[in-house]
Amino acid sequence: MSVTAVLGVCLALAAGLPPGADANGALPAASDARARFVPQTRFTLAWMHSIEKIRWEEDYQVQRDGAGQPRLRLTRARIQGTGAGMEPPPDAVHHGAWYDYVPADQPQGALRLTRSPYTADFELCPADQPCRPMGAWLPSDGDITLLWACEGVGG
Repeated sequence: MSVTAVLGVCLALAAGLPPGADANGALPAASDARARFVPQTRFTLAWMHSIEKIRWEEDYQVQRDGAGQPRLRLTRARIQGTGAGMEPPPDAVHHGAWYDYVPADQPQGALRLTRSPYTADFELCPADQPCRPMGAWLPSDGDITLLWACEGVGG
């Protein structure tokens, strides 16, 4: 059986990693027991703002950069309404209850997601699949979860 590299995202609890692992490139491989690998190259990250109770959604793609390394790319974002300090950017288009916009194109490093026990969990929505709480992939410790582009193994 042939083994191939598969792009996707990795999730890990920041408390289980060396301090600054996301800043200094010391994130674990997809095969590391501390990481959970989700083999998706397109997904939406969604959450409910803890104070304003307004839903946010960001669409990401996992692609290889010029050096062949996996990178996250934020491709589109939506905000369901507005609130204090949560104004959509000037180029956002209003469609029904949503403000839709295309963020400036830039590769993303690891995302630091604060998962408080006092708010609803982030939702991870793999392309063409229903959204599920992030806890379906990695239970929360009530602190920071890192999400980054990575490469796993497929058969």
